[in-house]
Amino acid sequence: MSATGRVRLRLSTLCLLMLGACAAAGIALALPGVVPQDAVRDNVAATRLHALFDADGAWRRQEYGYTEVDGRWRQSARLPSNTPEAWERRAAHWSDTLAKLDAIPADALTREDQVNLAVFRTAMQADVENAVRRTWEAPFNSDTFFWTGFAPRQPYQSEQEWRDYIGRLGDIPRVFDEHIDNMERGLARGWSVPLASLDNRDNTIVPYTLDDAANPLLAAFDTIPATLPEAVRAQLRADGRKVVLEEAVPAYRRLLSYMRKDYLPRTRTSISAADLPDGAAFYRGQIREYVTRDMDPREIHELGLAEVARISAEMREVMARAGFEGSFEEFLAYLRSDPKFYARSPHELLATAAYVAKKVDGQLKHVLGTLPRYRFTILPVADDIAPNYTAGRGGLEACWFNTYDLPSRPLYNLPALTLHECSPGHSLQAALALEAPERPDFRQRTYFSGYGEGWALYTEWLGTLMGIYETPYEDFGRLSFEMWRAARLVIDTGLHEYGWSREQAIEYLASHAALSRPDIVNEVDRYISWPGQALSYYIGYKTIRDLRVEAELELGADFDQKTFHDTILRLGSVPLPVLEEEVRGFIAEQKAALSEV
Repeated sequence: MSATGRVRLRLSTLCLLMLGACAAAGIALALPGVVPQDAVRDNVAATRLHALFDADGAWRRQEYGYTEVDGRWRQSARLPSNTPEAWERRAAHWSDTLAKLDAIPADALTREDQVNLAVFRTAMQADVENAVRRTWEAPFNSDTFFWTGFAPRQPYQSEQEWRDYIGRLGDIPRVFDEHIDNMERGLARGWSVPLASLDNRDNTIVPYTLDDAANPLLAAFDTIPATLPEAVRAQLRADGRKVVLEEAVPAYRRLLSYMRKDYLPRTRTSISAADLPDGAAFYRGQIREYVTRDMDPREIHELGLAEVARISAEMREVMARAGFEGSFEEFLAYLRSDPKFYARSPHELLATAAYVAKKVDGQLKHVLGTLPRYRFTILPVADDIAPNYTAGRGGLEACWFNTYDLPSRPLYNLPALTLHECSPGHSLQAALALEAPERPDFRQRTYFSGYGEGWALYTEWLGTLMGIYETPYEDFGRLSFEMWRAARLVIDTGLHEYGWSREQAIEYLASHAALSRPDIVNEVDRYISWPGQALSYYIGYKTIRDLRVEAELELGADFDQKTFHDTILRLGSVPLPVLEEEVRGFIAEQKAALSEV
């Protein structure tokens, strides 16, 4: 019996035991046959809604090849199909599910189920739009590739997980062939990744074409834990080596040849999303997907310009506090070139990040009421993707920091980066979502960029209240990161709405943020090839900052940031309009409670 079933059984038993006592006390109970009509209506609507949740979950596990272990989804021994027929099947399923959702009266649901419905519908609408637009015909971008991510970031712990990994490696030839067929279809209709954003990206395939320990797929088998018997480890290594050399490596070699001889010479030379088929509507759809609200690109552009001006003034104030007497441009040059701002080894960079993360641990009790039990680790970005990867990325299992090209990784940026990626940003946020109150399981897997990236950027600012920034340079690094996200509003819309060139975008970011040149180029290429995603950070951040100002004004001296933050994090990932409704409901409840005291 499920946990929900056990709770319902206990409640039913308790109600029966209470019948006599309630009757003696004159308390009316809603017995079978006299259930209030509203309750019946609520139960019918909720039953239909949760039946859709359950059906979709079962469908997704089958469709994408997942198994469920201890309540968590895990990839099985097969990889999902990427054929046009598979995408047509998915689009039909999602469209049918949306039609059934629309037939459920939202006003008959509890507030919790209204949130569930909003999360489910918003995510599925994005799924449908991408499937119908056939975005899968350009199945990668300058930042994220379908040919990486197969090797485990941390060693699997069970024999079955290793067996499943070997099974997926054997599936790589089919998957790559499907992607190549789709890319050919995309090229034929003018739907492809911009060439300008793909410099050296083909080189990320090269490590997987090797037949020695430098191949990440083979190297993974050297990490099989000693907790498995030696005979099992030996057999796994032998089976893994066979499938890598006979199946995966040839597939990677074919892919590399295709990319260099066919795709790159033929992919589009334009960079704006507007140049894609029905590009203007596609870009607005991407904004809707990542920001989770309808916003006009020109409105976003103007917001970005205003925020860039505000942050610029703050950056100059911090520059003065650092005692620098030259121009702003000279200060940026100084920060980018002085060796004292850079780690001398990968270990030093990772150790600095770990120190910041531990310093944050000591402050969490002052900013959060609920702390997760799950723990993350800190790891370097894998060598095969590091040259074209962002400075860091965080998730449930780990925070990854890029140690490639250390002269481009200033240490004064690490406090803000650690807050964002690790704690109280992405890793902590993911752990709280995992440990959230019982909800439909899709709520743990759904991620809205506006909410998640907005919270993570907000935690960079929160570090100013936590005492994390120890020097003016670290505070300038924080502001440089904030500027980086605000400038994205200008650059992303500049590229895809106003027709900016790649060089114009690079120079705009370089003149406003103390990022290294390689980071700036990688970031602009990401905005070119991934329209709309970069807008989510600052708009989500501004939404949370504005809500905090609203709560502080409404509650005055009774404002408690711990309950404010718990309200946001307890929700899990939700669309920004839902976040606003829930936080404003929290403010109203707090005010009502205070008025009764």
